[in-house]
Amino acid sequence: MTKRQQTVLPRALPIFLHLVILLLPQIKADISSNQQAILVFNNSIPHKRRLNWSTSSPICSSWVGVTCDSRGSRVTSLRLPGIGLIGPVPPNTIGKLDGLVNLSLRSNRLSGALPSDILSLPSLTNVYLQNNNFSGLIPSNFSSNLSIIDLAFNSFTGEIPHTVQNLTHLTVLYLQNNSLTGPIPDLDGTQLKYLNLSYNSLNGSIPPSLRRFPPSSFEGNTLLCGAPLRECASVSPSPSPSPEFPSVHPKPSSKRKLSLGIIIAIAAGGFALLCLLLVIIVLCCLKRKKKKKKKKKDLDDGPSAKGKSIRGEKSEEFGSGVQSGKKSQLVYFEGCSHNFDLEDLLKASAEVLGKGTCGTTYKAILEDGTTVVVKRLKEIIAEKKEFEQQMETIQRVGNHPNVIPLRAYYYSKDEKLLIYDFIAGGSFSSLLHGSRGTPLDWGSRVKICLGVAKGVAHIHSSGGGKFIHGNIKSSNILLSQDQQGCISEFGLSPMIRCLVVPPRHAGYRAPEVMKSLKPSQKSDVYSFGVLLLEMLTGKSPVQSPRREDVFDLPRWVQSVVREEWTAEVFDEELLKDRNIEEEELVEMLKIALACVSRMADSRPTMEEVVRLIEDIRLHNSENLPSSSS
Repeated sequence: MTKRQQTVLPRALPIFLHLVILLLPQIKADISSNQQAILVFNNSIPHKRRLNWSTSSPICSSWVGVTCDSRGSRVTSLRLPGIGLIGPVPPNTIGKLDGLVNLSLRSNRLSGALPSDILSLPSLTNVYLQNNNFSGLIPSNFSSNLSIIDLAFNSFTGEIPHTVQNLTHLTVLYLQNNSLTGPIPDLDGTQLKYLNLSYNSLNGSIPPSLRRFPPSSFEGNTLLCGAPLRECASVSPSPSPSPEFPSVHPKPSSKRKLSLGIIIAIAAGGFALLCLLLVIIVLCCLKRKKKKKKKKKDLDDGPSAKGKSIRGEKSEEFGSGVQSGKKSQLVYFEGCSHNFDLEDLLKASAEVLGKGTCGTTYKAILEDGTTVVVKRLKEIIAEKKEFEQQMETIQRVGNHPNVIPLRAYYYSKDEKLLIYDFIAGGSFSSLLHGSRGTPLDWGSRVKICLGVAKGVAHIHSSGGGKFIHGNIKSSNILLSQDQQGCISEFGLSPMIRCLVVPPRHAGYRAPEVMKSLKPSQKSDVYSFGVLLLEMLTGKSPVQSPRREDVFDLPRWVQSVVREEWTAEVFDEELLKDRNIEEEELVEMLKIALACVSRMADSRPTMEEVVRLIEDIRLHNSENLPSSSS
């Protein structure tokens, strides 16, 4: 290093530190101003989902839907799709976020006029406000950096602002399903790649620069004309009167007969062409239906669905489009920390976790890395109102440490989805019967079954004792990080169209359910008893599809122990543990056999089962060898 460099460096260092000292208060002031603006917005608009926004927590790292720049000085992204925002957006709130680049408030219930200070934010690039109820005129003062504008499915009126044609960076413009009037501005100066102006009241001729877009971009505007729609009617001057000539009546000739024959031939040809066209349409419909069935089959075919999206095909780059109007939004429950909408979910990479009576279960990994479990229901008979009420019940009753909570749901006529947290511990069934390196010890098995018993007892005691589970089995028992057993799929069996039980699944069903197909709290006790026998014996009551015989686990256990209590019943892995007293195994076996009594009235309640298992667990802890011995 030269002497000059050595001299300059010490001089430059104080200048740099001085600049940092000067800029630091400005950075804090900027982020503080942004924080205050967002809090005012949050407090001014009712919303169904409670957001974890608080002045005591850092805005840039812990606020849901908020992203800051690398210095943490300004908010650059605000994404709050589908969280139930209701009412008008107050001015001087979002419009104060002068560093905002991305704004997404889509799929809410926002109404009233859109504040003009939002679209004019200097850094704003992407705006997603579709599927709300905004009304009034579209503000005309746009940010010159705007690239994506999605205002579809609102109630905007008036003309499309002519200032749109000055947006040289514009690539996406979605204004469909509003009440816009007037002509379409010439957008030749933009970089438009995606356009949808359908189902408004626009009129006039489509500008030449937009005629490259398909008819679907303009349909539903009856007063529009020009390519790609119908040609505009040209207004020609009225013809001048022609001189009068004496009328000449031609004599009938053979040409008239020839013309009649030509007409008949044309009519016959037209009829044949129409028939051919109908045949082609029918064949196309059949082919499309067949393709749709194949796509659905591919989605449900186990491991082959790994890596696909939930809907089984690659989604469009943008959530909006003509089909968006047919979608509803995800309904979140209070306390859920997830921040994604239906379109994000449909684009997620999905892996099939399993299939059951209620539908197919997927593990979905969203683009931001969030992992959730999605239950795609089938054979559901509930109408929308009944379905929503049942979801509210599931969420309310499921508020227990040993019941998997429902986080959100989606309802449409053709699709019904339930969203749960992803539990990484796996299922009780996979640990009992899968390729296990370390088998479950006795203490873990008792702890898991006790947790399940507490969860089912909670369900039975809720709502005045009118609730049941209806589908207790080891594959529906998920394990938390601390090895607590948690029951899933509560509340789904009442909505299933027909509770048909495949023979290989009959092992968990009580005898009376196999006849009446009506589960009860007593049949839940029977299913839990089978679960206890499964835990004790290591044998699964569910046989593989290749086997035609039905394995009745309770009957097999009863036949073995009819003459005397024998060790042949118990899992070999349990018998290897010298710290387990056979008396504990026998006591648990007695509880299980009481639960699977063929007489429903003689079975204990789940509260009694919890007390009996706790007694065994207490006895087990008292007899564990101490560390000193």
